[in-house]
Amino acid sequence: MQLKPINQQVVAVVGASSGIGRETALKFAKRGAKVVVSARSDSGLLSLVEEIQRLGAEATAVVADVSDFEQVKAIADKTVAVYGRLDTWVHVAATGILAPFDKLTPEEFKRVIDVNLNGQAYGAMAALPHLKQEGRGALVHVSSMEGRRSLPLQSAYSSSKHGVEGFLEALRVELKHEGWQISVTSVKPAVINTPYYNNVRTKLGVKPTGIPPYYQPSLVADAILYAAENPTRDFIVGDVGRILDLMQRISPELVDSLLLLIGFSGQRTNEPKSEDASDNLYAPIPEHDRVEGDFTNLVIPSFTDALAMNPPLKWGALAAAVVGTAFVLGGLLPKGDV
Repeated sequence: MQLKPINQQVVAVVGASSGIGRETALKFAKRGAKVVVSARSDSGLLSLVEEIQRLGAEATAVVADVSDFEQVKAIADKTVAVYGRLDTWVHVAATGILAPFDKLTPEEFKRVIDVNLNGQAYGAMAALPHLKQEGRGALVHVSSMEGRRSLPLQSAYSSSKHGVEGFLEALRVELKHEGWQISVTSVKPAVINTPYYNNVRTKLGVKPTGIPPYYQPSLVADAILYAAENPTRDFIVGDVGRILDLMQRISPELVDSLLLLIGFSGQRTNEPKSEDASDNLYAPIPEHDRVEGDFTNLVIPSFTDALAMNPPLKWGALAAAVVGTAFVLGGLLPKGDV
C-alpha cells in the first residue's frame, strides 16, 4: 500500500483547536500539506488558520460538533469542495469526565460515547467515500492507551476508547477484504501534556491530572504524520504506554494491583475544582485553545517512539536484544562434559 508524501496531501484534522490536533495541523502545514481544520471552537480555529497561513501554507476551517453526523460530513465535503480531494483523515476530538462510575449520570456517560466513539465512526463514514474516490488514503484515529487498559475514575472515557479499538479492527479487515488501498491506524497515546485535564468535567473535588509521567503533544503529532505516509496498524506513543501494554498482556491482575496503589491518588491534584466549574463536555472553552497543558514539569522524553518509526532499526534492536539475552543465558546455563 502506497500513500502520498505529505507535501502532496490534503488532510482533514478533526479536533484541531487545541492539544494534539492543533500541533498535528501545524506539523502537516509545515510539511507542505493543505489542511482543513475542524473543532467546536470558532476562535480556536481562526487563530490556528492564521498561524498556518503565517507559515505560508493553506488552511480552511470548519466549525463542527462530532456528535452530529451531518456536521462531520460537512467537514469532508468542504475539504473536497475547496481542495478537490481528501487524502488523510485525522480524528482527534475527545472529551471526558473524571468521577467514580456511580456519580455519573446517564446523560454524561452517553455524551462521552457520542463524542469519543460515535464521533470517530461518523468521521470514517464521512471520509471513506472520498478516500475511495481517490483509490487510496489514510484514516488515522487517535484512540488512547485506555483503549487497551481502562483506568478507574474514567469509565466512560475508557469505554469509548475500547469501542474505538473494536470499530477500527472491524473496519480495517473489511477494507482489506474489499481490496481498498486505505490504511487504518489507531494511535494510542500514553498521558500527554495537553489542555485535556483543564477541559474535562470532574467530580473529584479537585482539578484532575493524568497519572505521571507526561509526554509532549509533538510526539503524538509525529506518530500521526508517520502514519499518514506509512501504513501502520497501531502506534503506541510513549515508553510508559508500551510498558503498560506489555504488563496488561502478561497479567491484567498485576495492573489491577498497580492501579489500586496509584490510580486514585495519581489522578488528583491539590488544586480545588468544583463540579460546577466550566468544562468542554457540551461546549468549547476558548481560553484553552493551545497545544500544551499545565504539566510541563512532569514531561519526560520517550525513547522507543523513534524505533517504532524506523522498522530496520527496531528489528535490529530486537535482534540484538535476543542475541544478548541468549548470550547471557548461555553463560548461566550449566555446561555439559566436553
